[in-house]
Amino acid sequence: MNMTKHIIALLLTATVALAINAQVVKREAGDRKKKGDAGMQITDRQQSFFEVKQASDADLQWMKIIYRSLDLTKGRNPALYYPEEPNADGKNLFYIIIGLLADGQVPAYEYLDGREMFTDEYRVKVSELLDRFHIPFTEAKGSSEKHPKYEIDNSYIPGNEILSYYIIERYEFDTRSNKMKAQVDALCPVLHRTDEWGGEGVKYPMFWVKLNDVRPYLAQQYVFTDDDNNLARYSLDDFFKLNMYEGEIYKTKNMRNQSLMQMYPDDDALRHAQDSIEQRLKRFDKELWVPDREELLAAKAKKEMEEDADGENVDGDNEATEKVEKRTTKRSGKSDKKKSTSKRSKKSEPKVKQRTKSSSGNSGAVRSVRNRRR
Repeated sequence: MNMTKHIIALLLTATVALAINAQVVKREAGDRKKKGDAGMQITDRQQSFFEVKQASDADLQWMKIIYRSLDLTKGRNPALYYPEEPNADGKNLFYIIIGLLADGQVPAYEYLDGREMFTDEYRVKVSELLDRFHIPFTEAKGSSEKHPKYEIDNSYIPGNEILSYYIIERYEFDTRSNKMKAQVDALCPVLHRTDEWGGEGVKYPMFWVKLNDVRPYLAQQYVFTDDDNNLARYSLDDFFKLNMYEGEIYKTKNMRNQSLMQMYPDDDALRHAQDSIEQRLKRFDKELWVPDREELLAAKAKKEMEEDADGENVDGDNEATEKVEKRTTKRSGKSDKKKSTSKRSKKSEPKVKQRTKSSSGNSGAVRSVRNRRR
């Protein structure tokens, strides 16, 4: 009898354990999100961990929206372009984004040239997007009308034609933290495509993706940022989070929705406007606060060191001028001596009277001694 009770208790324990494991597996399967053909799995918890939440409007006192253009041939920006095709080092930024779109993991939004709206109304259908840019695709396994999925061969993905990106930066001054924050809100790959006759490529902005949507996947792709160090130390998420990119400001959010080129047609005026915006963004946080005692002492010490250095330079210049003056005085003394000796020699020379013309008009006539005696 006791043996029967013991067996029944063991069976009940095993049944409860199996039920609990089944619930855990079911819950994880419901939360899990797959990342296309890369085999990475992102859960809702991971998504929330990488998501950067925006500050409340009640905590903000100042905000500036900046549009930049990242040239993938300058500075550290080539980290977003290489490798051109997927290999053992991984994928570049565009291959990751297009794979996520094809698998239905992240949404894409229309490029509206300064009037971007990241709402469902302006969400792009992936099939229409691929047809627009002539990228062949097929429906993937498990695709449905509500959740479409597509397969794209890597040879058809125009990764080598994505030569620049547009990004939207948000600069905010948060009164709660009393700090100036800068973060990237969205990315737009720009297709540089030439016609069959060659010439300069035409830029085609493709779509916008929110950085928060793709950040968990970018955090798992490490890239090279330096040719001297072949160790991939930074992820694509670090690349944008640490502002390691280099880009020119081509637009700021304004009421007329004009780009800087439209506002400043002259090249010099355009560069001056870009530089002034950059300097204002750098100085904004510093100009908000009164310097403390340590900063004032450091500034005073720095100023004294500069003055001492200037004084040494002035003393050195004075010594050099004194040496030059001494040399010039010696030379002038020698020249004065030469002048005095020349004057004395002139005085010692006998004066020779000049002959004057005779009244008869004969110039240079000399009377002979014979005539005078006669």
